[in-house]
Amino acid sequence: QVQLVESGGGLVQAGGSLRLSCAASRSIFSANVMGWYRQATGKQRELVATITSGGSPNYAESTKGRFTISRSYPANTVYLQMNSLTPEDTAVYYCNANYWPNDYWGQGTQVTVSS
Repeated sequence: QVQLVESGGGLVQAGGSLRLSCAASRSIFSANVMGWYRQATGKQRELVATITSGGSPNYAESTKGRFTISRSYPANTVYLQMNSLTPEDTAVYYCNANYWPNDYWGQGTQVTVSS
């Protein structure tokens, strides 16, 4: 079993920035893919960004150029730097980790962007 704990969410004005953190209870070195997803009220959960074990990032079209995913092996933590936030980015953000063949999810952190 792997525990993922997100932090860093909050309320920010449009145009502002936030950095989310996801701390894993197991070494992220052994994860195949780690990523961030989000779910807005009344909508399905969607991909925000992922990073493979080889370090290759992948972003949703809506976040390219504004969000950056990164990781720290010593801290066993994955980060999501979010810049130029808009009200459309308001959602609960979830951390995901794939330790083949299992998927794990964090409890989520709320991000609210005011206009």
